[in-house]
Amino acid sequence: MKYKKWLWIGIAAALSMALSTAGAAQEQQAVWQPFITVTPVYQAKGDLDGGGQYSVASAIVRAGLSGDLGRGRRAGVTINYDYNDYSFSDPVRFGNIAPWSNVQRFGVSGLLTYGLYDGWGVGLAPSLDWFRENGAHTGKALSWGGIVSATKRFVDGNRLGFGMGLFYRIEKTSIFPFLLVDVRFSDRWRLVNPLPAGPTGPAGLEIEYRLDGQWNVGLGAAWRNTRFRLNKDGAVPNGIGEEYGIPLFLRATHTLGEQKSLNLYAGFVTNGHLRVEDSSGNEIRRINFNATPIFGATILARF
Repeated sequence: MKYKKWLWIGIAAALSMALSTAGAAQEQQAVWQPFITVTPVYQAKGDLDGGGQYSVASAIVRAGLSGDLGRGRRAGVTINYDYNDYSFSDPVRFGNIAPWSNVQRFGVSGLLTYGLYDGWGVGLAPSLDWFRENGAHTGKALSWGGIVSATKRFVDGNRLGFGMGLFYRIEKTSIFPFLLVDVRFSDRWRLVNPLPAGPTGPAGLEIEYRLDGQWNVGLGAAWRNTRFRLNKDGAVPNGIGEEYGIPLFLRATHTLGEQKSLNLYAGFVTNGHLRVEDSSGNEIRRINFNATPIFGATILARF
């Protein structure tokens, strides 16, 4: 299919750029920095249309390396792991049977950026992930694709750009554009993307305010859409589950020295729905849920 052809072309381009940056690293020693983030998240009980509730307790871990290869080139690799424990109570429109339970993500993503002229730079971020409920076929849970982007850095340090994501996500192809923003209005005010875009959807926007001391706060919104393969022995064998929502959040960040930080989050997930599809991606049932509270914290450490 045509989209697979273009995805393979993108991956080939990523490998080509990686070889070119490796050559540059021989001329100038790269400075590689490991990092790890750990994020516990709790989405409180939300009311499902038609009756019943559901909640999610999650743990999200990212670990990897990023390096400056010189001459405007940067590269990085990240290992991704998510664990989501879903709890359903009397889901009437799902036949009073939980549509899924524990869902995990395993994957790897890369980042390659290349500085051009007059402040312009281009980037490529391929990724390969498995999203699956426990008991699902791993081989049928693959999501893959990548993001291409272009950004302009201005003399005042601000950045603006645009990107395009293209992903094959378990019987569904997703294509989405998004904006890249990092603009400082003053020493205290800043507008940024709160999260990196990826296979779960584009990031959002956040307005940030720096307080005195080591604290800053932010108000933002993001867009999240997760698809995963269901248990081969479940209510819909080898089916597909989907969770969609728009988190609106408040964030407070405390810098712990030069290499560590603590981020605290609280907000609501709005405009959400849960969907079940058969093994080929045909919709069986879609159920909306009311706005539900969400809380989280992220610990970031660089070494």
